[in-house]
Order: sequence, then structure tokens, then C-alpha cells
Amino acid sequence: MTGFTEEFVERLLRAAEAARANAHAPYSEFSVGAAVLDEDGAIHVGCNVENASFGLSVCAERNAVAASVAAGGRGLAALVVITPARPPASPCGACRQVLAEFGDFPVLLANPDGERRMTSVSELLPDAFDRSVLESS
Repeated sequence: MTGFTEEFVERLLRAAEAARANAHAPYSEFSVGAAVLDEDGAIHVGCNVENASFGLSVCAERNAVAASVAAGGRGLAALVVITPARPPASPCGACRQVLAEFGDFPVLLANPDGERRMTSVSELLPDAFDRSVLESS
């Protein structure tokens, strides 16, 4: 991740992996963990929580963002997402939109096999619907 030491990136990866271990994914068996770094340097984690009513399932990324906001965070500086997919999977569209609410920042996609892909919120969701759209109306 740009501007972060490898040691710090590893710390974020470990936090995301620990959250992934707690995922509730009995239907898809696709456990996901996420760790967000807030603007104050605190790490907040989330995991996916599935529901028998599939539409009520919540992704790891959104849970991590919610944990950050609940702790008083308002800005995000980085996100790490770890999935079992090869290559590492990227966030769904709903998560991309939620991430865009907090600006453009680095996103590291990873899997337990050590594969990594660096991207950013703006690369994941170009031309995002954001507050500027609402302000221009």
C-alpha cells in the first residue's frame, strides 16, 4: 500500500484474517474479512454475516466501515479485504458505493495463499455517485 510500511500492511492483513475467521457464512462458505484504517490510525474490522434471507446478508467491508463509524471515525485511509478466491476477489457494488462515501484511498485485495492486488476506491468505482452529485442539483 502506498505510503505504508510492509510491517503495517501485514498488521492490517492479520486483522482482516482474524475477522475472516469469525465470518458467519453457512450458505456460501465464502468467508471474508476486512480491516479499515481510519484517519486517526485506528484499525476496525468486519466479517461477512450471512442470513437465510439472503438479501439481509452483510458484507465484511460494510461491517468494517460501520465499526469505524461506530467508534467515531469519519474518514478512511486504507482498506484490506481477504477472501478465499484466486485471484483475490474485489468488493461487491454495494460495498464499493459505501466505500466511495468516505473518499478515495488504497484498497488491498488478498487471499490466504499470499496473492495480493493493489487498487483504490476510484479504480473500483469510477465516476461514483457521491455528495457532489447532490450538491449540484
